[in-house]
Amino acid sequence: MTQKKRTEIVASGFGGQGVVRLGQIIGEAGVKKGLRVTMLKSHGTEMRGGYVRSQVVLSDEGIDSPNAETPDFLITLSKAAYKQFKHMVPDHGLLLYDPGFVDEIDDTLKCTQKALPARDLSNEKFGKPMFANSIVLGALSGQIDLLDKDVVLESMLEIIPKFQDLNKEAFNIGYNYL
Repeated sequence: MTQKKRTEIVASGFGGQGVVRLGQIIGEAGVKKGLRVTMLKSHGTEMRGGYVRSQVVLSDEGIDSPNAETPDFLITLSKAAYKQFKHMVPDHGLLLYDPGFVDEIDDTLKCTQKALPARDLSNEKFGKPMFANSIVLGALSGQIDLLDKDVVLESMLEIIPKFQDLNKEAFNIGYNYL
């Protein structure tokens, strides 16, 4: 059996949830770790509230295709994203979903599925949902072997210059949740 030489991450949800920024931060952290990185983003014409997806590929070697075809990590922040992309995750993959948006889970999938109530955790801790993406990023950074928690956190604080103390706290909530 050959070992996979790349790690693929797909995040999808609605515009305004920080899906693209999540991809940017993971990509930046990968570059800082000396990895090869590609990132693609796509979104509906509506922008805020419409469909959004980011794909990041991390590798020690050259990347032949920037497309994430079998994501090792799938983050779904909407029911539509879950339904559209769940079939792409291989048996060894991890599917993170926010149960505040995804209320029906496909039990036939062989990948690991974990609920991460980022929106609810953000509302409970900070009184608003705007820190949910930092919670997701923290949880995800604890799962990706190629990345270092401190480098992801540093990248997040560079890319999101506002509310640094609250974003750091949200990141740690997510990191310690899974």
